[in-house]
Amino acid sequence: MDADEYKDLPITPEKVAVIIVNYNAGAFIERCLSSVQQQTFRSFRTIVVDNCSTDGSVDDIEIRFPGVEIIRLAQNTGFAAGNNIGVAAAAGCDWIACLNPDAFPAEDWLEKLMAEAGKNPGYAFFGSRLMRADHPGILDGTGDIYHISGMAWRRDHNAQVDQGTKTKGEIFAPCAAAALYRLDVFNELDGFDESFFCYFEDVDLGFRFRLAGHRCLYVHDSVAFHIGSATTGTRSDFSVYHGHRNLVWSFVKNMPGVLFWALLPAHLLLNFAAIIYFSIQGKGKLILLAKRDAIRGIPAMWKKRRHIQARRRVPWLDIWRVLDKKLVLPGISRRLQPVAGTK
Repeated sequence: MDADEYKDLPITPEKVAVIIVNYNAGAFIERCLSSVQQQTFRSFRTIVVDNCSTDGSVDDIEIRFPGVEIIRLAQNTGFAAGNNIGVAAAAGCDWIACLNPDAFPAEDWLEKLMAEAGKNPGYAFFGSRLMRADHPGILDGTGDIYHISGMAWRRDHNAQVDQGTKTKGEIFAPCAAAALYRLDVFNELDGFDESFFCYFEDVDLGFRFRLAGHRCLYVHDSVAFHIGSATTGTRSDFSVYHGHRNLVWSFVKNMPGVLFWALLPAHLLLNFAAIIYFSIQGKGKLILLAKRDAIRGIPAMWKKRRHIQARRRVPWLDIWRVLDKKLVLPGISRRLQPVAGTK
């Protein structure tokens, strides 16, 4: 199917669309789809958006997985735009569930998310418990944390299961590797910011959900096993560039006025620390390129900021309440890695 035809997909009565954006995911996509097909919650569609993969990972996928809808794009549009295209094809659904091709949900993953959505109408988006697929006893994350400096990371990342968060509760935002969003709110807020391409796009979207007055619930019983950065690498030049460019844009767009000016020194310090850290790691040119491009993009982000802040429905104190306020971050070198990305 051509990209121009995705809006013509048939409308079906399913409540949820599971959207998987694929780019050269190799054998992971088959395992992912097998896990999706085994879900105990059955009222959903599966939409795979392929970003012009060259590894044959979606060849004959309709035959191997009947009922899966495929949108084949002529170029790699990135995680953000790919999901937006998938969402546009999900007309008629009430919810969208984003799932990475290297995330393998437990059979009751979607059932647990939908059960909590039904019981908690005050929440508009939900996060899953991510386990490391290569080490099942290790957590990949239990929701995203947003720091006052503008840095974000996954809570409990690489923690032992018995040492991580064990109950459901409010989080700043979910990692979009396995997350549930109300479709009407997603569309009202214009979805993922496609200029981000990938990394930090889920944090940015979560911030905009919160500015619009919506809350996020971590669902401990909803589990997916995640490899993480299967196609981009956890510390690759690609992830460092996009993660550190996009964290600037997210702060500029979303931080409410009072907090923006009060926390700007902390944000500048974070960026300075990142330049020092990655320069020591031999990636000085890369981090400077990321920050240069971040600065060049600020006029466009400031225009978006005016639109976002004009629609803000909560006082800045509500945002302050959900920010991480540690003055000294433990494991600062770990925090500077862009683990809040979804790839």
